[in-house]
Amino acid sequence: MQSIHRLDHLRNVVAQWRVAEETIALVPTMGALHEGHLTLVRAAREKADRVAVSIFVNPTQFGPNEDLDAYPRTLEADSRLLDAEGVDALWAPDAATMYPDGFSTSIAVDGVSGDFCGRSRPGHFAGVATVVCKLFNQVQPDLALFGEKDWQQLAVIRTMARDLDLARPAVDAILGVPTVREADGLAMSSRNVRLTPEDRDAAVVLARALDRGEALLRAGAAEPEPVLAAMREIIAAEPRADLASLDIRDAATLDAVTVIDERPVVILVTARFGDVLLIDQRVAEKAHGSATGGKAA
Repeated sequence: MQSIHRLDHLRNVVAQWRVAEETIALVPTMGALHEGHLTLVRAAREKADRVAVSIFVNPTQFGPNEDLDAYPRTLEADSRLLDAEGVDALWAPDAATMYPDGFSTSIAVDGVSGDFCGRSRPGHFAGVATVVCKLFNQVQPDLALFGEKDWQQLAVIRTMARDLDLARPAVDAILGVPTVREADGLAMSSRNVRLTPEDRDAAVVLARALDRGEALLRAGAAEPEPVLAAMREIIAAEPRADLASLDIRDAATLDAVTVIDERPVVILVTARFGDVLLIDQRVAEKAHGSATGGKAA
């Protein structure tokens, strides 16, 4: 595996792959890799000739009172994991490479970014969209893979690609991979290592609430509110959970849903445990349909 820290070096490597007519998959990450990230890498290897993984802790998606300094940075260990997975290139730029002196551009994706994390973290998704657009332009991948755990982020990136007419990757080549979970159902996240043992045990309440919501949807719930009320009751019973947002939206557009019909919907939950903000989601269809994003491999 090549570890690349300079943009000119990256472009030379990508150019060699292009001359060989090899397809390229990109897995963007902020490091502190876990099994969820490695699942993305394995999916990428199945779909492309070359796999590039980026590691960059992006400062523009953190607010002034958020955990940028506390975010785990484990580049050496991450590099070993990626090498063992057969990754072709690790793109690990520094902040000066991504945001050189005089950098003044930001990409705001209205609509899909407005609620949930977007409401509680102003500017977060502008930081995400900007850095992901830069990564797409730097690596020029044929496809990119993201975890479905952050469903809103996936919707923001797809909207950005559609609206800006990106060709590499095109919007239909921005792929979601089902959420990877711990044995007790907690969604894997780089933030989990910052949970106290007590908060780690408490955080499983999110998966339990999502299980309940999904079961009600599958059983034929006609409206969102009774489903949400049942989920709130489960979360409220856990005193260590501070619920930030909970909603049911159209899975494709994130538009508000007043009636549950045949279309897939996504349940989105955000909660704080101590000073750690966790997100999770569950995509489901009513009654006879199927569900994704649950206890994936």
